[in-house]
Amino acid sequence: MKNYRSIYCLGILLYLLCTSCHDFFKESSQDEIKPSSVEDLRGVMYKEAYPYQLATGTFLMLLTDEVQCNGLSNDTYATVHQSGTPVFTFNPMMFDGIEVFPADVNAWKTYYEKIKGCNVIIDYVSEISGTEEEKNALVGQALFLRSFYYLKLATIYCQPYNAPGIDVNTALGVPLILTMELTDDFPRRVSLKALYEQIEKDLLTAATLLEENYTPDNVWRVGNVAAYTLLSRLYLYMGRDEDMDNVIKYADLAIAQGPDLTRLALLDGSGKSVYNSDVSSEVIWIYGVNSFGGGSFFTTNVTWGYDVPWEVSSDLLRLYDATNDLRYKMYYGSPYGCIYGTKVAHNTSNGSDHGIRIAEAYLNRAEAFIRRSLATGNAGDRVLALNDLNVLRETRYVTGSYVDEQITDANELLKFCLMERRLELSLEEGFRWFDIKRLGLSVTHVYIDSEGVEREYTLESHSPLYALPIPYDAIERNYRLEQNPR
Repeated sequence: MKNYRSIYCLGILLYLLCTSCHDFFKESSQDEIKPSSVEDLRGVMYKEAYPYQLATGTFLMLLTDEVQCNGLSNDTYATVHQSGTPVFTFNPMMFDGIEVFPADVNAWKTYYEKIKGCNVIIDYVSEISGTEEEKNALVGQALFLRSFYYLKLATIYCQPYNAPGIDVNTALGVPLILTMELTDDFPRRVSLKALYEQIEKDLLTAATLLEENYTPDNVWRVGNVAAYTLLSRLYLYMGRDEDMDNVIKYADLAIAQGPDLTRLALLDGSGKSVYNSDVSSEVIWIYGVNSFGGGSFFTTNVTWGYDVPWEVSSDLLRLYDATNDLRYKMYYGSPYGCIYGTKVAHNTSNGSDHGIRIAEAYLNRAEAFIRRSLATGNAGDRVLALNDLNVLRETRYVTGSYVDEQITDANELLKFCLMERRLELSLEEGFRWFDIKRLGLSVTHVYIDSEGVEREYTLESHSPLYALPIPYDAIERNYRLEQNPR
């Protein structure tokens, strides 16, 4: 009976997402089964609000210095090579429908569909039976997820919050849709300031509701520690001097209440890695599927002896201490004869390489300590940052091989911290793409076409393409939706 009710509730939700949902529920007939309990609505949330099988965002790797092009070595890779070409070459028309447009790069469509699911939970929870604690737990999760999706949209389709020349009061955010009620209006893009304020509001409320009402029973669900970590990320991305206190505050909470860092030496030789939650302690939340398990860019249908079009950059791999830093062999591997990311074991049922890890909280806090030290001259913050970095790095090295870094200059320590962030968070959650944007970096790619001809393409520092073009289908559906400059 439980499955029967869930199927009907999910069917109603699909209708609901295309109509005026509130009115639909109000005008239900005697024979309709509608969400009437916390259990019913929870099932809807798991299906329509959580990012259960999403792999959206993998294309962001092709914009960074983490992936290289090997050209077209075999015609069986032609579609894969063609799919990645517009993104890797920074083509301003990459999402206009002229070039190949794989469905898994349409982050705009995917995240807004999930935002609709979140809004249904938030709006409809008052009409179901259940305790206040149970209802607050649903709202807390839905608010977290909505803020997560809006922050994703911000990092893809908007300029960085604290970039030179960016006025957050006038810079373009994305449309804010905060209710399940549909109108005839075509939503406009709000300002970057309004967008980040809404994300902050949702996350702060989510953190309180989750802390007081909900403890996840597995890593596929979000709780207050996930909210604290995401808050530390949000404030780091906002990037102003006054934001650093909040980065530290919420990273403190995440580290104090969250899981321990995983000691990679304990996983060495197991065939598993940092996102395998059955052996890795530091996983806070997991969602989606393996980025390197197929899809449009990282094929698993490999013809042995022929290089795949896109794989991990050899320049990135050279940044590691290949002898002692276990990340070199545990975060990367060649399960298909090419170098892909292996932060989760392939063909695993215990993880995905999407989610939130406690390692991020250490890195966020360390960077905030350094930036606060540079702003105030407080040497104590520099010492605290160095301690965070040494604690993290020691868990990544062969047992007994790590020697603490001793860096006394705050500017040099910031460079070291940003490099450590690159090594630890590579190929994960679009971190490198947004770090490139917020740090004002340029990226040069060597592209090899189908004939073997090499060309260089450069994304300039503070490029208009830091805000990627909105997909053409979204522009066509909404005449008020302003396209990004390019």
